[in-house]
Amino acid sequence: MIAGFADPAVRPARCEIAVTGLDELIEAAARVRANAYAPYSRFAVGAAIRAEDGTLHAGANVENAAYPQSQCAEASAIGAMVAAGRRRIAEIAIVADGPALCAPCGGCRQRIREFAAPEVPIHLCGPDGLRRTLTLGELLPFAFGPDNLPP
Repeated sequence: MIAGFADPAVRPARCEIAVTGLDELIEAAARVRANAYAPYSRFAVGAAIRAEDGTLHAGANVENAAYPQSQCAEASAIGAMVAAGRRRIAEIAIVADGPALCAPCGGCRQRIREFAAPEVPIHLCGPDGLRRTLTLGELLPFAFGPDNLPP
């Protein structure tokens, strides 16, 4: 068993593995979701990012009793990707429970925009698998990004 992880098959967020398809990306998000720390909302979310070089970086939501100090799964996955030295997102899968689509919050959409182009696919999934795929541009039209800043 890996220290701090309930399921020995779940890899830590800082771990990288090569990803070859959407099923593996969704499974990585679903597996890391099992490690979410959500004692207040009981709404566990997992996110997995495929970087441009094919490596996978995953993260789960981490709640805090001081609610504004919580961290979304997407932010955790982005942090893992950056810590591994990657800077560009090729695609993302997000897995959450419930009947409604779980799209990234506004703050995470902006975080994703920092590292992804508008055409990057974002796969919204439930425990049953893929529910819908949207591009970042569809989720955050007319986004402010690095290209808006002067050189």
